Amino acid sequence: MNLFEKEAFSLFAYQHEHNPVYRSYCDLININPADVHALTDIPFLPIELFKSHRVSCTDKEEIVFESSGTGGIVSKHYVNSLEHYVQSFTSCFSEFYGKPEDYFILALLPGYLERPNASLVYMCQNLIDRAQKPISGFYLNEFDRLHQTLAQLNKQQKPTLLIGVSFALLDFCEAYPIRCTNTIIMETGGMKGRRKELIREELHMRLKQGFGVTEIHSEYGMTELLSQAYSKGKGVFYTPQSMRVFVRDVRDPKQVTQTGTGGLNIIDLSNKSSCAFIATQDLGKCYTDGTFEVLGRFDSADIRGCSLMTA
Repeated sequence: MNLFEKEAFSLFAYQHEHNPVYRSYCDLININPADVHALTDIPFLPIELFKSHRVSCTDKEEIVFESSGTGGIVSKHYVNSLEHYVQSFTSCFSEFYGKPEDYFILALLPGYLERPNASLVYMCQNLIDRAQKPISGFYLNEFDRLHQTLAQLNKQQKPTLLIGVSFALLDFCEAYPIRCTNTIIMETGGMKGRRKELIREELHMRLKQGFGVTEIHSEYGMTELLSQAYSKGKGVFYTPQSMRVFVRDVRDPKQVTQTGTGGLNIIDLSNKSSCAFIATQDLGKCYTDGTFEVLGRFDSADIRGCSLMTA
């Protein structure tokens, strides 16, 4: 048994005992700790329950992160330690990109900035602060200023990270095409309701053309997680040490495997005070080397299994 497995089994036992929502879900599907012998045996909580229940091991929190949603009830993640979240996303970022201080960090996150409890905004603000560069920051609807900044950083050959939601990056590079020779372009998703949905290949092709880069990077995170996976191109994501991704059968959610195609299940060991074992609404493909791709989302509004706990 490796270190990740030991910590996952220990965390499962803890959360089964201290998280009432998670324990109730385990009871409803007739799973108890004695039944768990492999990571794929651990019950994965349907992510929709973050909308209707307080998914937490404690009754105290330092902040409540909220999802953007598309109207109606949003997901809420009760985080009892902001310091722990900062340690988690800093560790994930550094594992793949090195120190934030090594970059000029520019963020293009319209919509998110209107929500003070957006975990993505909190993460980007913290990385920008750590970068300690005077022109690092958020560029809401300031495309002209962003273009000038990118041109200046390119001319000076400064290592730069431009992170943004997909539709905003696309809007910008269509209006201000540029060749970014020392810049990482990183999309975080986010097209729904803002522009016509594009498959990843077409989106990345347009972004590569608009920014003059050979690859588009991606960040995979969500309100209900404290860790992030990253892709440095071609839509293939690598997980940090705190995360593992599995697939579940779309017809039988209890059938979980390490490889194949299906619904994505995530173990996030950083989620110590809420739930570390989450069944997402994303469809994807997992490979033998631990990498994964995101292929789309479920058509139905709710993941099968949520109906067990609609009270």
